[in-house]
Amino acid sequence: MIESAEEFIRLRFSDVPEEYGRASTESAVPDVWREVIERHPEARFWVAQNKTISLEILQVLAGDPDPRVRAMVASKRKLTPDLLNMLAADPDESVRLTVARHKSVPKT
Repeated sequence: MIESAEEFIRLRFSDVPEEYGRASTESAVPDVWREVIERHPEARFWVAQNKTISLEILQVLAGDPDPRVRAMVASKRKLTPDLLNMLAADPDESVRLTVARHKSVPKT
């Protein structure tokens, strides 16, 4: 488990594949993710990429100013219909396209 924002940053920007791999697969408590989001805006995309990220944090990141972050959020399987609807109306075309390709969106 990732114990702090500093640990996440160290892991994600490490040159050691095992370390930066941990940044995308290990969990952290919501407070750690919030601290990364607040103190390290350059790492928000990587927070969104984490495979264990909670819906609570995805909701925060769905409103991020960076469309790359929002597109990463839109690619997550666990999204609720409300989040998908919100992202489907995103001003950025790449975010909307990611939603259109989402498994949970009806293809009709």
